Amino acid sequence: MDHLRVLAGDEVTDEVVAWPVRSHTLLGGGLVSDFVRDEVETPDRSLMKRDYLLHPGAVGVIALDEFERVVVVRQLRHPVGFRLVEPPAGLLDADDVSFVGAAQRELAEEVELAASDWRVLVDYMTSPGCLQETLRVFLARGLSSVGRPDGFVVEHEEADMEVCLVALDDVVDAVYAGRVQNPTMVVGVLAAYAALRTGRVDELRVADAPWPAREVKAVRDAQIHALGGETRPR
Repeated sequence: MDHLRVLAGDEVTDEVVAWPVRSHTLLGGGLVSDFVRDEVETPDRSLMKRDYLLHPGAVGVIALDEFERVVVVRQLRHPVGFRLVEPPAGLLDADDVSFVGAAQRELAEEVELAASDWRVLVDYMTSPGCLQETLRVFLARGLSSVGRPDGFVVEHEEADMEVCLVALDDVVDAVYAGRVQNPTMVVGVLAAYAALRTGRVDELRVADAPWPAREVKAVRDAQIHALGGETRPR
């Protein structure tokens, strides 16, 4: 492997790259995601077609109590046919004031908790080859009980959802054993475990840290919306 370039620490970063989109077509509209096809011009001037799902983005919360227990929900996920062990999480709404504000809302709605200490654990792209979703996972500590926000109605899967506490080490063991598969749970709990066990919690990004992927999404959404073919702007 001596012929491979070794990246320096500051070179290990995802790069924003945009090839020209020549056409954008709506293949199907959904409740949350639209299925679209883009015709993209490559650097050698050829054209490629890529089908993918548009998505508003989401936030998740690894909420830890004073005994290092993780607050989880057990929720049915119809597409995969499993009741999954998951962290509190939810979609970003168009009127969300801030990303951490959206996470605070989800924590209150799903598990009736608030937190006094918020930090960014990790940002990730769920499945970037076919899905536009970007997701930010927060670490929340200093938990306290609160009521659900006014006007929030528990329905559908959430009406059958169980809220539980699990020791952090037990969740990590379950991830490695393949018993826990929700991506936000896997990514978030392993990041939390690593930060806690290596003394890096104080080095985590502040709760309102910039999220560059969201800025890129806004620009790309505006470009493809201008080409037409969407059911709604995002």
